[in-house]
Amino acid sequence: MKLEMTGQMRMEQRMKLAPHMIQSMEILQLPILALQERIEQELNSNPVLEVEEPQNTDSEIEMQAKSDENDSTREDYLEKTEDFSRFDRIDENFKESINQDESFHKKHQTEEIDKKLEAIKNTEAAPVSLHEYLSNQWRLIDAEESVKIAGEMIIDYIDNRGYLSVRIEQLHNKDRKDFSIDDLNKALVLIQTLEPSGVGARDLQECLLIQMSQNSEDMTFEQKLVKNHMKELLENHLPEIAKKMNCSLDDINLAIKHMSKLDTSPGLQIVQEKNHPISVDVIVYKDEGTGEYIIKPANSNLPNLRVNEYYEKLSKDNNTKENARKFLQNNIRSAQWIIEAIEQRKNTLLKVTTAVVKHQKDFFDKGLLYLKPLPMAKIADDVGVHLATVSRAVAGKYIQCDWGVLPLRKFFSGGTEDTEGETHSWEAIRAILQQIIDEEDKAKPLNDDNIRQKLAEKGIENLARRTVAKYRKLMNIPTARLRKKF
Repeated sequence: MKLEMTGQMRMEQRMKLAPHMIQSMEILQLPILALQERIEQELNSNPVLEVEEPQNTDSEIEMQAKSDENDSTREDYLEKTEDFSRFDRIDENFKESINQDESFHKKHQTEEIDKKLEAIKNTEAAPVSLHEYLSNQWRLIDAEESVKIAGEMIIDYIDNRGYLSVRIEQLHNKDRKDFSIDDLNKALVLIQTLEPSGVGARDLQECLLIQMSQNSEDMTFEQKLVKNHMKELLENHLPEIAKKMNCSLDDINLAIKHMSKLDTSPGLQIVQEKNHPISVDVIVYKDEGTGEYIIKPANSNLPNLRVNEYYEKLSKDNNTKENARKFLQNNIRSAQWIIEAIEQRKNTLLKVTTAVVKHQKDFFDKGLLYLKPLPMAKIADDVGVHLATVSRAVAGKYIQCDWGVLPLRKFFSGGTEDTEGETHSWEAIRAILQQIIDEEDKAKPLNDDNIRQKLAEKGIENLARRTVAKYRKLMNIPTARLRKKF
């Protein structure tokens, strides 16, 4: 076999993204809070990037001049009246001279306050986990050493909702000699007396019984109801329960009302998931005079960025060392990229929102029931950008309008046509479904077929029963049997 090297030429097209294009796409996709963090990082890492301070307007300068003039007039008046009031202040000056040492000492102490220490004092304390919360209480329990060790083992297996996630028998190992099964059972009883009430339960039934036994009110009837008829209670078989307990339905309903005050996830009282704050990106409001909708960026406290003039001149000066000049030029280029990317983000977001308001005008006028199907491709064509650009522009963005603060992505969904040829988005159909559920007779709730018929009466006829059931489940609406009120 003969080996040889040959040269070959070919023409091809490849898409390569420049660094500033990648950065522009990243900036466009960031929500407003993440963008604020990104700007802060850039300010800390790029020495030529700085925040442009707001300039005083002519009216502010004039008001400042008047204030200075008034201060000057006031000082002249005080100088003229100083001689007449000097004798009246002899007593006060005498007292001030006596206490001068003490006041200076206090002032000196105030100035020397450690700012870092003050910041630590004003900082929110770290959240306490449920495990730590229970462990701190368990240390104060008076019990045998083997029971204490067994209790520590149990606490390790209590989940965030407050339930023991494993069977008690699984926690005992035959090779362990420091505690026994009896110690585990004793420890579990003690753990179930800790706060929050109901913690350490193995299922919902036990959780409710623990809370009722520790309740200050008499809940004997409720305890009997949960202990003997928990399954029927969850399946809403209230007439059968009333017959077995030889009581009325009113007694059962009153007991359910009392039990509604109990917590089915007691551990979440300690471990609460924090909701991430939402910042509005765009505000949409109607001009009462013209009737047109006005779209403007929200006051998101984004700083106005600029390149430092001194460093910019220094980067163009031939007397500057070559390494320093290259360093400054690279940082200036990076600063200009992020400034342009932020401006482009704002313009793209406004254009996309304007197109959305144009197509969803009925929603902004009348509400959720009039939300129409709107594919992103249609907005991309109107704005003149790629479909992916619209997807990045609406990701994590929120608008404020007369109907509240809504995610911008909410306006993009599929839908179906009614008998009159009008299109309804799936969000609008879900709103109609919720309206039907709210208006139903709770003594005779509607099943999925009945709901489908109600939707057909409103013009939406081409929905299958399984589609109705799917949206009902997505909206956390229980079945008709569980919604029935006796």
